[in-house]
Amino acid sequence: MSLFQIPPPTRFDLRFSIAGIPVRVHPLFWVIAILFGSSSNSIFNLLTWVIAIFVSILIHELGHAFAMRRYGQGSEIILHFAGGLTVPESIAWGGRYASVGITANQQIFISLAGPFAGFLFAGLVLAASVALGGILIPNFIFGFIPFPFVLLPVGGEILNSFFMNLLWVNIFWGLVNLAPVYPLDGGNVTRYILIQTDPLNGVRTSLWVSVIAGAAVAFAGLVFLRSTYMAILFGLLAFQSFQTVQGIAERY
Repeated sequence: MSLFQIPPPTRFDLRFSIAGIPVRVHPLFWVIAILFGSSSNSIFNLLTWVIAIFVSILIHELGHAFAMRRYGQGSEIILHFAGGLTVPESIAWGGRYASVGITANQQIFISLAGPFAGFLFAGLVLAASVALGGILIPNFIFGFIPFPFVLLPVGGEILNSFFMNLLWVNIFWGLVNLAPVYPLDGGNVTRYILIQTDPLNGVRTSLWVSVIAGAAVAFAGLVFLRSTYMAILFGLLAFQSFQTVQGIAERY
């Protein structure tokens, strides 16, 4: 079973729309967000973490949704236990329901629109920090990934924690999402690039890239970040890609 399957609707789903784009939030989204923030030292910091996760993932998925709309494709956003999905919808056309034909390059643009919407939002958070009189302290993750610390003169620990959580999710996880691991955005981009360069074996090659990259990110997450979640997630994604490769091999 894929980690990114569409979860079935429940009566506890939160539903709303933004700019005509339907949004559904599965109850497990909140559960997982709270579990990730369970190490917070106060209920207020936990609340800011959950809000930061919700806002950041929603902005990421809106990036995909608006990119789809640019090419005439409607969509629905679903936030669930593994993050978020932007699901294409059929559209009414000429009295019938049909799917919009989207080219490989357009698919690449749609995939990149999510993380880059997050990067843009992180830039706005940094601009707001400066406007509030905050100090930006340069910092690097792994020695090469830029990740500034923010010290705000207002709002106390709660506002500082909220801004740092927003930056962490949108910068670090946005970059992680660009890893060539399927079905993350970087994996989708890799797949469509390889399909264009090698239509016959592009999908299979992209899956092998996903296996290797997924294992590498899982190792880095466990060893350097001490993140069991990251190790498990990318380990499962790598194994899922390997299973798909095996399934393709059995058919030929």
